[in-house]
Amino acid sequence: MHSIPFYPHDDDRLIMKKKDKEEVGNWLEHLEFISREIEYLMPLESRTEGNDLLSRELYSLRRENTLLMAALCRYENSMVNALECDSVDCDIYYLNNHEKHRGNYIGHLRKYENLKERVFARLLRGNRAS
Repeated sequence: MHSIPFYPHDDDRLIMKKKDKEEVGNWLEHLEFISREIEYLMPLESRTEGNDLLSRELYSLRRENTLLMAALCRYENSMVNALECDSVDCDIYYLNNHEKHRGNYIGHLRKYENLKERVFARLLRGNRAS
């Protein structure tokens, strides 16, 4: 993870744009980690017997993770346009857009954490039965 320094001579708008860009970069790094983690969870979960619902959910979540990463990459590339804003309406549009992406990211994290917890619980139950 890299950090973009804030300088005292930067105006508040520029500082906020830098902060937002860094935040999106952090989200993307975390989603890449989740992607790798899902690749570990999938074969572990497949070792358990019974309903393959969790397996299907892992595949679905892996796809959602990829789609969210693509959306955030597109958003990150479009962030340069926010620097060209010259009105409050434009700033509000980009602020709302950023908050929408933050909400999508947080919602995805919650969904992933819930699924991961269920996979671990199933693995632990399966190990006790052995």
